[in-house]
Amino acid sequence: MTDLPRVDLFTDGACRGNPGPGGWGLILRFDGKEKELAGGEQDTTNNRMELTAVIRGLEALNKPCRLTVHTDSRYIVDAFEKGWLDNWIARGWRRAATKGQGKPVLNVDLWQRLLELINKHQVQFEWVRGHAGHRENERADRLAVGAIPQ
Repeated sequence: MTDLPRVDLFTDGACRGNPGPGGWGLILRFDGKEKELAGGEQDTTNNRMELTAVIRGLEALNKPCRLTVHTDSRYIVDAFEKGWLDNWIARGWRRAATKGQGKPVLNVDLWQRLLELINKHQVQFEWVRGHAGHRENERADRLAVGAIPQ
């Protein structure tokens, strides 16, 4: 799988109010070229916009890739790195009874779509500190904020 094209995806989500109008932004980088995408929704949450940015980036890929997703969302990174997703799935998309009182997981529709798309690629997640001068994260943030419906 090392012969797969190497792609970087930089994403961010933003929301005015939570819930409220929100936007997502992304930068795809492959072979020295970049593509920016952004969009928004009238009534959403920040976590939904963070997830949507990653999903839209994956949907923009034409073939399997070795993908690094750069995001400031601990929600997304921790879901994969700390095994939250595996546990949610094993419990029928319910949170742990000890911490989440066994409540349903939020954003199941987006998590399921993300898992479907990830299975086509070799994906690694990299957390970046938001609003800390990371050039691409700042650009993705500007795209997301700019896409928030007025």
